[in-house]
Amino acid sequence: MATIEFNNVIKRYGTGKKVNQVIHGVTAEVQDGEFVVIVGPSGCGKSTLLRMVAGLEEISDGTISIGGRVVNHLEPAERDIAMVFQNYALYPHMSVFDNMAYGLKIKKVPAAEIKARVDKAAAILELGHLLERKPRELSGGQRQRVAMGRAIVRQPQVFLFDEPLSNLDAKLRAQTRLEIEKLHRELGITSLFVTHDQVEAMTLAERMMVMNAGRMEQFGTPEEVYHRPATTFVAGFIGAPPMNLLKEAPGVPAGRFLGVRPEHLRVVASDGWRMRVETIEMLGAERLIYGYLGGSENGGGEWAILRMNETEAPPALGDTLLVAPLDDRVHWFDADSGTRVER
Repeated sequence: MATIEFNNVIKRYGTGKKVNQVIHGVTAEVQDGEFVVIVGPSGCGKSTLLRMVAGLEEISDGTISIGGRVVNHLEPAERDIAMVFQNYALYPHMSVFDNMAYGLKIKKVPAAEIKARVDKAAAILELGHLLERKPRELSGGQRQRVAMGRAIVRQPQVFLFDEPLSNLDAKLRAQTRLEIEKLHRELGITSLFVTHDQVEAMTLAERMMVMNAGRMEQFGTPEEVYHRPATTFVAGFIGAPPMNLLKEAPGVPAGRFLGVRPEHLRVVASDGWRMRVETIEMLGAERLIYGYLGGSENGGGEWAILRMNETEAPPALGDTLLVAPLDDRVHWFDADSGTRVER
């Protein structure tokens, strides 16, 4: 069983008055065969957490277990993991075959088994026709597939992906996401995938761990995180564009935030909130309407976003709309702590 267990994991740098704690007591369990994405903004601690699983960073407190074995003091080579990095880390003088086979040769795996493993990985990743080429003869997407192939042939208990798509353009990112998803379906190996891109997180994750300033804000399926965000941070980070968080809109009680996603606001004929249109973004099948909500004709109000589809007549800049949220799509948060509360 290749479960990964985080038990009150803490990471500190420095000592005494100069101590800097960057991971604050993460506790979670990744199930055997599960694909979990660790997502958050730059500096939130997601890569540090992954590197502690890999053994590239020491654990200051708490424990990390892989397959029921505490790995705090094990070297990376003893943890039965394989890691795919952002920068591919291929040997430029070696062929694709030799890059994929190198780790097995170091371990003195028999040549026939090496060939069988490389051929199988190459078939999965559609690299069979590229095995004799050097990395300089490959595209960025092909190089990333070679890096994944190198990890596959090791047959580890756990795959660790550290922002592997960051160097690819938008089209290749989307294509490689599909390849990673297909790869996981075929191999079923427990995987941790780090990204700052919430679209990657939503499309790849079976469950996602949302990190903020070294703390795990929420751990759940993409549907749970999107439809029931645990905090205002999660509500504002997950979703493109982010959820509208309103303190001063009509009807919001003292001590509360109201949250409503742009697609859950509707233009109404009466009994709505005034929205003064400031900016319109045309995105093909939809438009994003930006403006101030709840103010008067003389100004004021809170910045908000309304999503309209292409079949709806668009407003003009400077127009005032009446909008209202769908009743069953409203979220409430405590104004002080930012945590989710029931209405």
